[in-house]
Amino acid sequence: MSLTYGSVCSGIEAATAAWHPLGWTPAFFSEIEAFPRAVLAHHYPKVPLHGDFTTIEAGQYQPIDLLVGGTPCQSFSVAGLRGGLDDDRGNLALEYLRLADRLRPRWLVWENVPGVLSSNGGRDFGSILGGLGELGYGIAYRVLDAQYYGLAQRRRRVFVVGYSGDWRRAAAVLFERESLSGHPAPRRKAGKDIAPTISARPTGGGGLGTDFDLDGGCVVTAPTLRAGGNKTGGDRPYGTDVDTCDSLVVAFDTTQITSKANYSNPQPGDPSHPLTSGGHPPSIAHPSAVRRLTPTECERLQGFPDGFTDIPWRGKPNAPDGPRYKALGNSMAVPCMSWIGRRIEMVEGIQ
Repeated sequence: MSLTYGSVCSGIEAATAAWHPLGWTPAFFSEIEAFPRAVLAHHYPKVPLHGDFTTIEAGQYQPIDLLVGGTPCQSFSVAGLRGGLDDDRGNLALEYLRLADRLRPRWLVWENVPGVLSSNGGRDFGSILGGLGELGYGIAYRVLDAQYYGLAQRRRRVFVVGYSGDWRRAAAVLFERESLSGHPAPRRKAGKDIAPTISARPTGGGGLGTDFDLDGGCVVTAPTLRAGGNKTGGDRPYGTDVDTCDSLVVAFDTTQITSKANYSNPQPGDPSHPLTSGGHPPSIAHPSAVRRLTPTECERLQGFPDGFTDIPWRGKPNAPDGPRYKALGNSMAVPCMSWIGRRIEMVEGIQ
């Protein structure tokens, strides 16, 4: 079943990368940042691209089935000042609700950082959910971690799904029968000798003061990050020509992903910490060397095709690394959005 959706705070459109294989059609995008706008215009030149989504009016487009958006997370992040809904960026969550009221889609999908759950003592998130209820949407929310959906990074995000008039359909999207059985997986014991975080802080970048943060390098990252005879076929030992180590390869098969939502203590072989939005390159570490991840590897860490953000930019044939790191760090994880899309498709097929 093909759905039509509108996307706000679109970034580089993880939703479309995830939902295009389902045959879904975007009615419009909305993004204010210059480089993500250029990425969208490059890949989707026929889709209307707004700046400020609050200017989208009722009746401006044909009715849509779904409204998706990941409104700015900085006001809710534990790494920021946590201005919550009083912050202009946090208040865009309420503007998302006002847009939903104008467009009245059947489905809503909203994403943010886990810090939204505790912002202002939980009252901010309660206001968002209460607003959805006042609009007549039944809702469900869940924290999903990208490491359980085929990506080599820990990236926990809150996903809220709403369905007009029926909370059961929203819950059926986010929760499988086995996850409601009351028998959670046993917690793992804490590991030993886990390497500390190493973050690269080159000059320039996105200017948000945060970095991609890959915890423990080759000790706790996925084995595909390694360059010595690993799954990528590399044969260079660390400490020798590390700047040309083989690139990360993520085997993404949406038919095999799981949805385990909890994470306790990192163990050897676990995926890396999440990419963040600072525009700085992440690093992988080994006792003898440190290597920055390439933008292509970061595209793979988020589930995008290789070269997706390598577009012409400001008169040059290739974009510099800084805007690419920032745009990827701000993006949703494509496999998580793919899973949600397929679950919505499944529920749509239930009479």
